[in-house]
Amino acid sequence: MSVDMSALEASFRQKNQSCFILGASGETGKILLQELVQRNIFSKITLIGRRQLILEDKIYESLVQEVVDFEKLEDYAAAFQGHDVGFCCLGTTKAKAGTEGFIRVDHDYVLKAAELAKAGGCSDFHLESSKGADKTSGLLYLRVKGEVEADVERLGFQRLSVYRPAVLLVDRQESRPAEWLARKFLGPMSSVFPTAMSIPIQVVARAMLANALLQPQQALEILENKAIYELGNSPKK
Repeated sequence: MSVDMSALEASFRQKNQSCFILGASGETGKILLQELVQRNIFSKITLIGRRQLILEDKIYESLVQEVVDFEKLEDYAAAFQGHDVGFCCLGTTKAKAGTEGFIRVDHDYVLKAAELAKAGGCSDFHLESSKGADKTSGLLYLRVKGEVEADVERLGFQRLSVYRPAVLLVDRQESRPAEWLARKFLGPMSSVFPTAMSIPIQVVARAMLANALLQPQQALEILENKAIYELGNSPKK
């Protein structure tokens, strides 16, 4: 899918919309934030997270940061009010947080945040999920991703966009052996078969931004890896 990004951005800017980002300290969230700020398409950007982010570049001066306790998220409903669009890049791993912690972050936190966003007037919700997400899967990771997709869908957003990228090619600050192997072996393969098994993190972030500018064809849209890749590589004309 080739889209004229410059024209879309110019048109969207006139809508004077606001957005929030959940998970702006994560890999996808960081790139998404950079893209949103640099392209200046939202009149207001709010970061919602468990800690204040230190952003030294002057381009981040106009950002609003809301620090919340995800264990008591209902006490921070005001942070979710008044946004047109929500981007959710929140997530962790079983290795880092344990089974219960993973479920709490990737399902419970995400769902509660979506509920508060919907109640606060958010109409468009963009959720980063995973290739293979399936609520009936025997694999914990894919099952939880599928369950949260289904639960957020039931909230009835005017638009719910779900992104299911394959293995993310990213240089993390924290060491993850599986991702190191992915970069080593899938990186070269991606130059030949770019949508087969992996995708650069920058492409995912750009795809989320690009898709937010488009008019949705239906209330629920699920973008698999190939669609993400095509959108994330749309040139500016």
